[in-house]
Amino acid sequence: MRRNRVGSSAVEITELSFGAAAIGNLFTAVDPAQAAAAVDAAWDEGVRYFDTAPHYGLGLSERRLGEALRTRPRDSYVLSTKVGRVLDPLPADTGTACENMSDGLSDGLSEGFAVRATHRRRWDFSAEGVRRSIEDSLERLGLDRLDIAYLHDPDDHAQAAFDEAYPELEKLRAQGVIGAIGAGMNQTAMLTRFVRDTDVDVVLCAGRYTLLDQSALTELLPEAAARGRSVVVGGVFNSGLLADPRPGATYDYTAAPLALLDRALRIKAVTEGHGVPLRAAALHYPLAHPAVAGVLVGTRSPDEVRDAAALLRREIPDALWEDLRAEGLLTEDGH
Repeated sequence: MRRNRVGSSAVEITELSFGAAAIGNLFTAVDPAQAAAAVDAAWDEGVRYFDTAPHYGLGLSERRLGEALRTRPRDSYVLSTKVGRVLDPLPADTGTACENMSDGLSDGLSEGFAVRATHRRRWDFSAEGVRRSIEDSLERLGLDRLDIAYLHDPDDHAQAAFDEAYPELEKLRAQGVIGAIGAGMNQTAMLTRFVRDTDVDVVLCAGRYTLLDQSALTELLPEAAARGRSVVVGGVFNSGLLADPRPGATYDYTAAPLALLDRALRIKAVTEGHGVPLRAAALHYPLAHPAVAGVLVGTRSPDEVRDAAALLRREIPDALWEDLRAEGLLTEDGH
């Protein structure tokens, strides 16, 4: 699998990355054995970039990912996690961590994750909060260094993120604790500011450079390309609509508006006219931009991992993109 360097750092990521939110019990429980098998399948397919965060399952994703990678040579893969939410332990009588929620003991979803509320997420973009978050993540992962650290969803914490958290990540990068630094968000405006005003290596842009939303083309991607910064694109299926456009499908985790559903169905008709599944086109689309180093796909099973890898290996004819532009379904400078 092709690898791309992240900005001017020494870090290289594979074009396809393993998003580990799902193995942190995103929405529904994932059996521990299945989680480990998903990571193994990714490895077998050539994936060498794995992304996680403390937020994902109150640390469960980090623990599972660290355990699954423990026997792999440390220099053979890239791992990223995130800062901005620290996990504060709750009193012991609130419950204990549950690796497998299939026993019916779940207290419900904890901010979208089927885990016991053993900790409380607390926003913290202070320098001290960043150091603590990194230390806690390294302990959960069983590692002594990180390849990439992202500021996680700093939308409502801009001043602290720029004035405190980012400079602390710079220090940790200089000390060798982190190989590359960046920010991950579902919007482009603040990511563009990070690219322009700081020395980030990479930004993780979720859902804003897809077959349905090319807003990252306005400023973020041109700025990143001009400054030699890298972009990792997540949410290529816009939470489901581009995977299976049908009534009831979700777009950015809510019910898709009818106009967007109609647009997705029109895109699907074009891709299938070329013998290409819509999901394959959605996965390939961001990779054509010179600033994009890779795409991040969340997977919870070996079959899902193998499917994503197979989609990436498919050939996409240039005529498909030309037809999408001719139908007004892609912006002219999208490819």
